Amino acid sequence: MGSSSSKTMKVTSRKDKMSSQNDDYVEAVVCQDSDIQENEMKAFELGDAGKILLVKQNGKLSAVGAKCTHYGAPLDTGVLGEGRVRCPWHGACFNVTTGDIEDFPGLDSLPCYQVEVQDGGGVKVRAKREHVKSNKRVKDMVKRDKTVVSTFVVVGGGAAGVCCVETLRQEGYKGRIVFVCKESVLPYDRIKLSKTLDMKADKISLRPATFYKEHDIEVLTSTEVVSLNTESKVLKLSSGNDLKYDAVFLGTGSIPRRPPIPGAELKNVFVLRTVEDANTIASQLSPEKNVVILGASFIGMEAAAYCVGKAKSVTVIGRDSVPFRPVLGEEIGARLMQMHKEKGVVFKMGAGVARFLAGSSSDAVNEVELTDGSTLPAEVCLLGIGSYPATKYLDGSGVNVDQNGAVVVNKHMESNIKGVYAGGDIAYAPVLNTAASIGHWQLAHYHGHIAALNMAGKLTELQAVPFFWTMLFGKGIRYAGYAPKFDDVVIAGSLEDLKFVAHYVHGDRVAAVATCGSDPVAAKFAEMLSQGKELLKSDLQPDPLAWTK
Repeated sequence: MGSSSSKTMKVTSRKDKMSSQNDDYVEAVVCQDSDIQENEMKAFELGDAGKILLVKQNGKLSAVGAKCTHYGAPLDTGVLGEGRVRCPWHGACFNVTTGDIEDFPGLDSLPCYQVEVQDGGGVKVRAKREHVKSNKRVKDMVKRDKTVVSTFVVVGGGAAGVCCVETLRQEGYKGRIVFVCKESVLPYDRIKLSKTLDMKADKISLRPATFYKEHDIEVLTSTEVVSLNTESKVLKLSSGNDLKYDAVFLGTGSIPRRPPIPGAELKNVFVLRTVEDANTIASQLSPEKNVVILGASFIGMEAAAYCVGKAKSVTVIGRDSVPFRPVLGEEIGARLMQMHKEKGVVFKMGAGVARFLAGSSSDAVNEVELTDGSTLPAEVCLLGIGSYPATKYLDGSGVNVDQNGAVVVNKHMESNIKGVYAGGDIAYAPVLNTAASIGHWQLAHYHGHIAALNMAGKLTELQAVPFFWTMLFGKGIRYAGYAPKFDDVVIAGSLEDLKFVAHYVHGDRVAAVATCGSDPVAAKFAEMLSQGKELLKSDLQPDPLAWTK
């Protein structure tokens, strides 16, 4: 495994030997063969069309799009693994030969370009101009064949469901696909909601309606599954209709918890799950109102960062000593709390809410009483205290769920009932050397992808490496691996400057890393795990960052 963080190299074109262009294609010598070494990648300008990524591995040159198709990260600053490049920001992976997306987040693949080494060593790249400019492509999909009488149903309009329906068509399934979505809008980039509460659905839609129509995917919005009969293979829908299936993928996500606290049902006491939830909260913010957030979770802290400049006060109430302590550790949690305090967020840690109180002439929240008897003014409250799997509809179905309601699946994402698959937040699934329920956006994509491969008859095992991130006041925190418990946290760099790498050690093994201002270290660790390699605690001595170099 290697990595590259090189400057883009631009070669001035010359008509006689270096470029040939027309309206549709651009062709140019971008460098000399000697300019790029084995196991290296670099970005180059291709004429006036834009950048391409050139990769040399196993003596072969390949050229693909230069930016991640998810949020546009420059891939030359990422990590070059075995036959693929991993995005430095959020861990998405692309095959360096085909450009196909192999790990997520994101849905699109990279365009792939023609490469030729000329006599004299010039590396000539030829590409469609529009492909270089767009830097993304949809992997080829088959059309529906109505002579194929089977029906595959995908339930849940999140990342897992979207990835599942697309992968089914990409992997050759020509039968009927029905995509059942609870919300009234098409699937969207849900994780942006807690960071930008006034985000509109059409701005973060993952695919337009025309996409689903073009690829013969029937989308049922404003529709829920009420029950599942695995013997007759029938889904009962909230519309009253029955939907028969040959295979079904369940990706119904999670439901935010509302605690059994008096007053929790008052107006303006919100949970955050949907774009409608987020927009309603945003509409209630004003400089005269006080915001109280119960729960120092990722959602709670992201929402606090959004609200703090738009309300009279923002107070976060948490049971623990610092936010994120179980996931990121005491020191990092304290530093992120300090950053929020510097921006004006108030914290009440080691505290809880006894009740939410309405005003004397209103049924809306006006005040919060804490467990110590003190009160806070609160015209807007957000509950960010976790969630539980949305699987009530499986009662009596015979599908195995764990004590928390998550569907137990195998390494093929299949439940104990043949033909019933599950993924995303509701799946208790294999991860690295264990099994767990993990509500990560990236992992949900991957679950849907693997399930679809197996539904389409292409037996594929889950090989998941969790990767998640948060953005707080412009500071990105990346996390790769899985460390539900850790004995030690080895931190390199500066917490004060928010430029660090934290290693979460369990026993003698580094189970996860978290980084800030240190890309692409999290991506490098994820790639290491994906190759079956381990980082030991002893590898962190004397230099804890030696493994990254």
